Amino acid sequence: MLCVQLGLAVSVGLFDRLPPEGVAWLRLAWAGLLMLVIVRPRPWAMSRSGLWACVVLGAVTAGMTMLFMAAVARLPLGTTSALEFLGPLGVAVARGRGGRKLWPVLAAVGVVALTEPWHGAVDPVGVAYALGAAVGWAAYILLTQRVGDEVSGVRGLAISMPVGALVATAIAGPASFGHLTWELVAAGLGLAVLLPTVPFALEMLALRRLTTAAFGTLMCLEPAIALVIGLIALGQVPGPSAVLGIACVVVAGIGAERTGRRRPVPVQVG
Repeated sequence: MLCVQLGLAVSVGLFDRLPPEGVAWLRLAWAGLLMLVIVRPRPWAMSRSGLWACVVLGAVTAGMTMLFMAAVARLPLGTTSALEFLGPLGVAVARGRGGRKLWPVLAAVGVVALTEPWHGAVDPVGVAYALGAAVGWAAYILLTQRVGDEVSGVRGLAISMPVGALVATAIAGPASFGHLTWELVAAGLGLAVLLPTVPFALEMLALRRLTTAAFGTLMCLEPAIALVIGLIALGQVPGPSAVLGIACVVVAGIGAERTGRRRPVPVQVG
């Protein structure tokens, strides 16, 4: 989570030289290339359903990444992360056994506190982008679980990331090529290592040692980490309402995750 938020904070520093969608494209392009070189996937060895799940996951990853970067260009990092977190919170609530009514209400209170509609100070376009990223993150979770069930190891990631890079190139590449310099290209490589290459590898290592419920509960702290990184790295000082809103979203996420554990999926042999 620290790598993710540091990577996002550094990405914000590139906005004066490259559009937000261009920064997202540069990260995805390098990440896709790194996964191809390191893992060397063999798509012909996968099942048709597994391969299609990887392709769709790549497209969703590209959309989610570009929407989030567009939101960060208009909103504080902590606010954007909290709004995006509504996606996985929604997945946890949908799968929950108890507290189905409490957690959405608490999250709604958090959203109201974050956006302060009575002031009209928050960029509505930024909020829309962040909510779009939230939908993408929810789809990302479901697709990642589907890929994990059908494709062993990191082979699925080695397909989805290059697909995401191609989708991002088609959408943002043409408008970004003219802004590129060798310095930006090198910065993009560093960002790709910081986000998403290293975090995805660390998540896999964590999931081998933690239950999914424990892992999901820890991930609920990401909006709070984003708030701290935004304060330290970007000088984004949150007001009392923003702090309250993020706290509500974090608590709602922890509560929904603890009551929304996924039922075990039978392991297929052969």
